[in-house]
Amino acid sequence: MFLGESDIHDKQKVIQQIYDAFSGNDYPGDNFLQGSFDGCEPYDVIQPFQGRTDWQQIDPALLDAQYDALSFFSEAGLRFFLPAYLIADLRDELQTADPLLTLTHGFSDQAINVPTQAGVFVRKTGKSSLVNPNRYGATTFYDYACWRLSIFTREEAEAIVAYLTYKRDTDPYHLHEESINAALNLFWLDRAANAPSVEALKQHLKSEADFLAAIASNIPDGD
Repeated sequence: MFLGESDIHDKQKVIQQIYDAFSGNDYPGDNFLQGSFDGCEPYDVIQPFQGRTDWQQIDPALLDAQYDALSFFSEAGLRFFLPAYLIADLRDELQTADPLLTLTHGFSDQAINVPTQAGVFVRKTGKSSLVNPNRYGATTFYDYACWRLSIFTREEAEAIVAYLTYKRDTDPYHLHEESINAALNLFWLDRAANAPSVEALKQHLKSEADFLAAIASNIPDGD
């Protein structure tokens, strides 16, 4: 897709906004990157990210090779490494990895008709679909998406809104317009306006540290 000068300029602005929003995040630690422990695949996919404490230095080829990591990361791992995927995507450096899907799945419904000898079955996925009733009861993909994506601060959500808006507005085929609009309207715009800010997180952590220090000072030596 050919981009005009204004689109290229906007792309650089979005990339810079992502850098600004995410560059201050701390590496979660090797033991806190993996979110799923079903089978050996999650470990195999996440292991290459261990020790990579600077997401800005990751080769896009690694991101593309480990495209499943976006599903297998812990919440902390997703928050730390997502900007690397977003920027690589904006630079057209990804062939397989799809961060757009990660940010929009669960906010709209899709259905396909599957003909069989017994009749036509309507198979649904997305917002109102149940994740896995045997394990998660009545949890829908919408419920799961709202919970998993709530890890992002206000500033990070603002950068994600910029990414989603750019992806929607520069696609001449409008392939993902419906899913992006649904995600923006049902989640991301509100998150960008009302999520806790970076400063609020810092203040919370300082308050917790001050409390623990005060409790520790009340414990007599030797106890």
